[in-house]
Parts: sequence; structure tokens; C-alpha cells
Amino acid sequence: MTAPYFGSCHCGAVKFRVDVEPDELTTCDCSICIKKNALMTKVHESALTILEGDDKLSLYQWNTKRAQHRFCSVCGIYTFHRKRSAPDHYGVNIFCLDDFDPSTLPVRATEGENMTVESPDPRPEWPGPRV
Repeated sequence: MTAPYFGSCHCGAVKFRVDVEPDELTTCDCSICIKKNALMTKVHESALTILEGDDKLSLYQWNTKRAQHRFCSVCGIYTFHRKRSAPDHYGVNIFCLDDFDPSTLPVRATEGENMTVESPDPRPEWPGPRV
């Protein structure tokens, strides 16, 4: 299958379309990506369209509050996030895409663990240098 790709959360309340052909998948070793076990593809903001359920998306932010992690408020599935390192891009949860075979793409590990923690009250398990 080729772009566009359609995706959704588990319950179907959030539906979206990706209008680009992914060329690689990424993992991240920051504290939130480790916890959610994310496998993502980087998508420019112009290539992601929310078709349904924008009002069902919950927002989670921490530290610099630059990254915007979006989850379905009904079923809790992480769908995508606006990237801290590239705010005009989203990291899309590849497992939310319908009929997409992730085994066909290379996986690249990205550095997140050593991003500066700027939170005024950081949890000890959040790695990275402190401001």
C-alpha cells in the first residue's frame, strides 16, 4: 500500500490521514518514549490531517512543554506528538496506521535521553542534564 495512509486510535474515536510515504521508523530513549514503547515515523505538519475526533485528543506536556503528546481520551492510545526537536513535524505512532507493514522500513534509534531537563521539579528518573 502507498500514501495516503489512514490511521486511528484503538476505539476509533480519533481518525487521521498521513499524506507521505514513510522512509524510516524511529525509536527514542527519552523517558516518555521508553514508557510508551513508541515506534514512530516523522511527518511534516502539512502531511497529517485529523479526520475525526480532534475533540477527543488529550494533550500531555512536560519539561519545556514544546513537545505535544496526543492521546485518545477514550481509549488512551498514543496517536502522535508534535516533536520538540522539530516543532513543524509530528512523530506518528506507526502502529496506528491501517494496513501498514512496519517490517519493510529501517528503524533508527534517536537521542532523547540526554535532552536537557528544564522542569522546575524534575523527577529523579527523568534522565538528562539539569538546567
